[in-house]
Amino acid sequence: MFHRIRRRAKEPSQAHRRFTEWHAQMRGQVPHAIGAPAPEPVAPAGVVEDFLPPELRLASHDQVEGEMMPWKQPLVLDGEMATCAECGAYRDWLILSTRGEIWLRCRAGHQQQETRIDTAWYNRHSGPADATHATFEDCLRHLGH
Repeated sequence: MFHRIRRRAKEPSQAHRRFTEWHAQMRGQVPHAIGAPAPEPVAPAGVVEDFLPPELRLASHDQVEGEMMPWKQPLVLDGEMATCAECGAYRDWLILSTRGEIWLRCRAGHQQQETRIDTAWYNRHSGPADATHATFEDCLRHLGH
């Protein structure tokens, strides 16, 4: 019995021989990845393709003058409520971030620099940009001010 198993292991079966012959004949005739999509062209080294279509792209930080976000509730900084120096408003702010400075704008249109807030605070509290505008006034209209 042992001799027979060993002999069988050395001699391939009839089916295995036919498969090997067929495989040798077919080699080179069938594409390697038949049915698979063609590979995407690769960009040259150092070039990064932008994956978003142009209508969904936002301007980069060096292309915008600043950012702003609405802040409806009272703004408490270092235990004090921020108030407008001119009219005393304490809520419904627009917080503007421009050139590393933070400005508060009340509903009446008064603006004051806020030194207790930095751009890191602004970035933590602002959501994703929903629009870009060519002018400051367009942005104010968009935010309802």
